[in-house]
This record gives sequence, structure tokens and C-alpha cells, in this order.
Amino acid sequence: MVIADWSGVDPEWSREITVASTSAVDAPGTVRRWHLLDNGAQLSRHGLAPAGTLLCVHGNPTWSYLWRTLLAAGSDPAHPWRVVAVDQLDMGYSERTGRFRRLADRINDLGDLTAALGLDGPVVTVGHDWGGVISLGWALAHPQHVTGVVLTNTAVHQPSDSAIPPALRLALHPAVHRWGTRTSDAFLRVTHSLANPPLPADIRKAYMAPYRGARRRSGVGNFVADIPADASHPSFRALNRVAEGLRGLKVPALMLWGPRDPIFSDRYLKDLIRRLPHADVHRFEGAGHLVAEDRNIATPVFQWLAEHGGASGSDSPAAEAATTGGQGLKDPAGREPGGFRPLWELLGELAAGPAKGDTAVAEMAPGGRVSRSLSWQQLDRNITDLAAGLQEAGVGSGSRVSLMVPPGVDLTVALYACLRLGAVVVVADAGLGTRGLSRAVKGATADFLIGIDKALAAASVLGWPGRRISVRDLPAARRRILGVETSLTALAGRGAGRGSRRPTHTMDPAAPAAVLFTSGSTGPAKGVLYTHRQLAAMRDTVAATFGIRSGARLVAGFAPFALLGPALGAVSVTPAMDVTAPRTLTARALADAAAAIDATVVFASPAALRNVLATRDAVSEAGHKALEHVELLLSAGAPVPEPLLAEVQRLLPGASLHTPYGMTEALPVTDISLEQIQAADAETAAGTVAGVGNGVCVGRPVHGARVAVVPLAADGTAPGSHLVTAAGVTGEILVSAAHVKEAYDRLWLTQRESISLPGWHRTGDVGHFDAAGRLWVEGRLAHVVTAPGAVVTPVGAEQAIVRLDGVRLAAIAGIGPAGTQAVVAVVETVPPARKAGPAAPQLAGRVRRAALEAGVDISAVLTVPAQPTDIRHNAKIDRTRLSRWASRVLAGGRPGKP
Repeated sequence: MVIADWSGVDPEWSREITVASTSAVDAPGTVRRWHLLDNGAQLSRHGLAPAGTLLCVHGNPTWSYLWRTLLAAGSDPAHPWRVVAVDQLDMGYSERTGRFRRLADRINDLGDLTAALGLDGPVVTVGHDWGGVISLGWALAHPQHVTGVVLTNTAVHQPSDSAIPPALRLALHPAVHRWGTRTSDAFLRVTHSLANPPLPADIRKAYMAPYRGARRRSGVGNFVADIPADASHPSFRALNRVAEGLRGLKVPALMLWGPRDPIFSDRYLKDLIRRLPHADVHRFEGAGHLVAEDRNIATPVFQWLAEHGGASGSDSPAAEAATTGGQGLKDPAGREPGGFRPLWELLGELAAGPAKGDTAVAEMAPGGRVSRSLSWQQLDRNITDLAAGLQEAGVGSGSRVSLMVPPGVDLTVALYACLRLGAVVVVADAGLGTRGLSRAVKGATADFLIGIDKALAAASVLGWPGRRISVRDLPAARRRILGVETSLTALAGRGAGRGSRRPTHTMDPAAPAAVLFTSGSTGPAKGVLYTHRQLAAMRDTVAATFGIRSGARLVAGFAPFALLGPALGAVSVTPAMDVTAPRTLTARALADAAAAIDATVVFASPAALRNVLATRDAVSEAGHKALEHVELLLSAGAPVPEPLLAEVQRLLPGASLHTPYGMTEALPVTDISLEQIQAADAETAAGTVAGVGNGVCVGRPVHGARVAVVPLAADGTAPGSHLVTAAGVTGEILVSAAHVKEAYDRLWLTQRESISLPGWHRTGDVGHFDAAGRLWVEGRLAHVVTAPGAVVTPVGAEQAIVRLDGVRLAAIAGIGPAGTQAVVAVVETVPPARKAGPAAPQLAGRVRRAALEAGVDISAVLTVPAQPTDIRHNAKIDRTRLSRWASRVLAGGRPGKP
């Protein structure tokens, strides 16, 4: 059988082989005809010795065509691998046997084939859909040959307490099954429709080709009928053997997943991770069931093979990690040589010391009153009680707990209780917006979800994972509707009933502690995994850099600092505001919160500060006096213009104003004060220091951090590995510090790219140093514009434009092909423009002149009523979105909203 000229398939790969069957469903002596796509002969003809064999097994209703990109990549002389992609019997172009082949038969069939091929190690299995189970069954039966496994959207276990996916239930229904899978090609068409983006016509045609006619689709129907919906199914035992066998499979594993899969959702990925905890995992946001079609999986597979493919099962790093469980465990308090102190240690000391009766945490209500507060002793007791109750409810070491609670007393107690138990807290704040929040929560696949009523309602509607726990006791009817098992109030009550006994847990400082999510301003929000050691290092870095010590009093207008306050020994108060919208912080709410605790420290985002200044006339005389006592202001999340800080200084006359630079992956990285910003600006104007200007000066590295850049290339990328700190060299900013994240959660490829230089985190920001050793941030690497003969970074020109009267925010974007892009300025004016579109000539002229003084030649100037900013900070402008919008407008399209 020779394959037709299908897109992406070299006809030389197509071959047939006859195999003696040992299957129980075949009579003795039966020989079966298999079809394969196999690049082995091609490699031999070119004199290439493969590093090993990829044994690729498709699912239902695809065929070996699914793996064509792996065949092409394996044929590359730079990294040759033999790739054997099989057509299972009754599928693809293999023989239609007329027998009902169950899961155990198919695993046995694959063994017959590999024996006939003489396939031995090293073999890495690759599976998708039900081909994932079959490939794993073969791997467990041939441990002497297997050196790794790769899985894409599959499942090995169906929980007894939940139904199989609706799409499969429909396909199994007696009224639908035969017609949907055999009589018609509906099952094929529905499966192909799951691709995102849609499959091109020639690809759809190739997938349909082996299944023309009802007789050719018998295997499709049998595959569906063989799904073990419950324990009574004939294939349930075989599936269970594979599922349980995985717990002993120590070879390296890679899972590439499409989360937009109505069949194999993230809950099945979660199950696989539990069985193969050492696996590398990458979720391709936006991809679905046909992840091999939706995304380029060949590149990550072969990158992974270069690192793991040749390792033996017993000697592989992943196997060793799975066996040893990471670094050595320490004592129950988590202490180890080197001075590690758990995040909550100081909190416990204050609860037992002279300050035990003093306020530790408080939250404000509208109108300037304190709605709730706890002393240090009460806080410690509440944490202890809740931890005991959570432990009794099943929360333990490694449990993932999604906290859907606004900053304040309840969130503080719940977070520290979970950390003490060794649970991994998942903090995806509502500032991500409904879609971003839902994507984050589903991807984290929490075991428990603790939430307020609104969050629990969203969990019910949007299908968020986790056993549900409400903050407060709910009426019985409401509990049933929301699927709530218990409440924090009830758990704390049960925990208090256990007396003074603290929950016991031997804490490993290297164990995962938290998954925090990025703002999503440059793509889908990413989960950032921190260990206990890294969280403690963050606390220590903040304390050493800003001098925040026990006894400080903090107004936290940004959720992370509300949670870090108790770890620093700082009294923390949450002002009356909508935490999902920082710009809702008013001057009066800030002053009321400061007065409530006689605040010495304030943290607020730039957007919050703008609104504070806009509403400062509402502050009373007592409020002004409270603000005069503030000694330190921190503002981060986006560049903070010097004029804005100067205005804030007049409102907080006694405060030292600092704008630390950092990110969710490393907070903080550098620090600078208002006085230092003004000095840098003066040096820029005078030209007395080399390298100043063209960006925002963010100061020098914080305590314990190292910062360097990798120079930009002419195409706007930073491909090198040479670290530079010399003045005036623009490049991608890298940071190395004890408080840098452990990894991106279930984003193996992203994590790999971020640590391409070992020991350093690639931030994705671009900038340079000046001769005084200060860092200047020029924007995001993704937003660099490649104009003819020039690489343009956006922030320097944006800052110059923002200094113009009547301009509130500005963004630089590139339109057109890379290398020949035109530079466009998009401005938000004061007062705002009534509609988006080309700027008035006078404004456009002023903007062009300002940008030109900053070294940037602007091709067009557009105005918008409001810049598209991230939801969390209300400050990071989505330049990628603006670029698409500007391209449409300048091509003559209707402006609409960007």
C-alpha cells in the first residue's frame, strides 16, 4: 500500500508489514497486515544512525498521519530518530480484521508488531487519545526497551464518582452509536472540528481518506464501544492495570496538552501527573484535543529528547527525583543549615511575645471604619485551628488549594493555614477577569476550592475543579446548589475542638508552596510556582531592601503585599476598594486605612495612585495628618512617571517614594526612589553620565539579586548567551536571585526558554545599564519594533510623549512585516477623545516632535478614549492589541474600539 500524496507525508515513509498475531481474538496462525509510516529506511539510506526510536500510536478516529511532523523532524540529520507511526488494526490503512479488538488485544497487537520489526531500545513511546493507553500498556510490558514516554491528551483512569465526558456518552448511546461511528462519518467530522485553528481542507481530506465507507469504519465504532465507562466493562481491568502500573514507571515522561478538549479535560491530566509526578508538562493554552494539529509539538518533543531520550529508566534524573522526593527533609519547623525560616515563623513569635494583643491584620469598610481585625495571638490561633480542621477534611502535603477570597482577614488565615500543612496555595485573583480567572483555575486543577459566595457560584457555572469550601456557613439549600461540603467557620470550629495540638507536617523547604499568576498583560496568565524557600527569600529580600521590620504598619492596596505583611511582622490593613480594579482606590479610603493603624508603609499600583490624586480633595484634615505619618510608599506593576510621583509626594510629604521593578516571577528585582529618579533625569538632561535616558530608570539590584542583559540582535530578539552589564547596551533583562520562581506551572517549554542560561531567569523585558550601574527598562521584548535599519524599544518615546500637556497615556506599536515596520503612537488624552481614530494635526505634530527628540521617528499618531490595559494593575498597556487595531485603522477599516 502506497499512501497518496498527502500533505506533510513523504511517500517513502509508507510501508506494510505482515505480522503473526498472538491475540486471543485471532485463530492460531493468523497473519495480519499492518500499515506504518516509518522513516527508518530513509535514515539508513542517508547513512544516519538514529539516537533511538519513537513508537507513535494514534487514537480514535485518526491514523498514523497524526505524527507526520515527528517523522519529518526525526529525519533531520541534525537529530536523527527513527519514527515508527503505526496504523492500528482496523484503523488507517491497516487490515480490517472483522474482530472486536479490546484494549488488552490492542496492547498485545502492538507487541506482535514490534517483535516483527525487531524493535529494541532505546524506545520512547508517543501516544494520543486511546493510543496513549495502548502505548503505555506496551511500555509497561517492555520495560527493557523503554527510555521515555510522551503523552498528548489521553486518559488512563475514569473516576468512579464522575461520568465519562458528554461527547463520549453521546457516541455510546444505543440510538447514536452505530449511525454516528459507522453508518455515517459524523464521529470523524466532529473530532476534526475540535481543531483550533480549523484544519485546512487538504488535512481534513487526509484524515478522512482511510475511512471512506461504512465497512472501513468498523474499528472506529469498536474503539468507542470499548471505552470502559464503569467497572463492569470488559476492558476495565486492562485499563486499571495500565493506570496502576504507571506508578512504578520511572522513565522520563513528557505530557503535551491541549486544555480546550471536551473529551480529555485537565482533570485527566491531573490524574496522570499524580501517577507520573516526575513528568515534564506543558499546556498549550488555546489548543484542544488534536494538540498535534493545533500546535507545533515536534520542536518541544525533540528538545526534550535531546535532554532525556537516551537516559535509561533507572539512571534518569526524573527517575532519581521521583525516587528521592527532592532534597532532604528538615525538621518539622522547616529549619535547615543556611538559616531558612518558614514564612510564618515571625508571626508565631509575635503571637507568643509582648505584642500578642496588638492588631496584626485588619480590613476596612466603606465609611472609614474597621470592619474586622485580629491580634497577633488571635491570628495565630485562628490559623492553627483552621489548619487542624483542613487537615481533618483531607487537606495535606501537596494538596492544591485554590483561594478565591478577597484580601483581608479570611484570606490571610486561610493562606497561612494551608502553608503550614504543606498544601500548595493557588492564588489567581479576580483581577484576571472572568475568562482569565477561569482559565487559570482550571489549569491549576486544585483539589480544594475555598471561596466566597460569588466565587462558589462561578465555580458551579464554569466548572472549576476542587472540593468546595465556603468562607461562611451557608443555608443548606444554598450549600446543595453550590456543591459546598463545609465552611472555614465550621472547619475552624472543629480544629479548635482538638485543643492546643498543632497539625503535624514535616516541611521540606524545597517543596512547592504556592502558584501565583501573572497579570496576563502579554498573553494568557501563567502560573508561577514557588517553593517555601523561595517565598521566604522574597520576604527576606523585601525586609532587607526596604527596611520593613516587625512593628511596621502597612496599607496594602495590592493583594500580594497584604499576604506578605504578617510574614514581615507588619500590621496589615486592606483599604475599602475593589481589589479587582486598583484604580478604585480613593484618597479618602487610603487616608482612612492609614489612620486606622497609624500606617508607616503604603503599597499601591500606579493606576491606584492616579485615582488617589484625582480624589484628594475629599480627604479630611485628620486624613491628611494620617498620610503625613507615612514613611514609605511602594508602587510597582508599571512605569511610574516622575511628575505623578512628585504629586504623590505632596500628599505624603514625610514618605520616601520608591518604585521597585519586578514581576510575578521575581519581586522585587531593582529599586529606586523619587530623588534617585530625579537625579537620573537631571543627568539625562545634562548628558553627564553615559547610558542614561531611553526608558524608565528602575535603579540598582535589590539585596541578593544580580541583573544583566543579553544584547538585542537586528531582528529584535535576544538569541545570545553573553551576559552584559556595560553601559548603553540594550538587551533582554535577566535576573538571578534566591527569590526567583521555581518554575512556570505546567509550562515546561516556557520554563525551559526562561532558564536557557542556567541560574538566570529571562524576564522578557528589555533595557540597559548606565555608567552608574542603574538599570533602565525600555519595554517588553515582544513589543520591540523592527523598523527599517533600526530596532525601536517603546518606553523611551512613550515617556517623552506622556510629558506633553493633554496626554495621559501613550503607547508605541509597530505595524507591517518584521524588519520594515512603521512606528505608530497611540495616545489617550485628557480630556479623553470621544472616539478612536487619527489624531488631530496639532496633537499629532506635538507627539511626533516629542518622539523624535527621544530618537524615534513616528509614522502615524492615533487617539483612543482609553488605552487597553491589564485588569490587575490597570496600567500595563496591551501594545500587541494596539498594533492589530492600528493596522486595521490605517488600512482604512472602521476604528471601533482597540
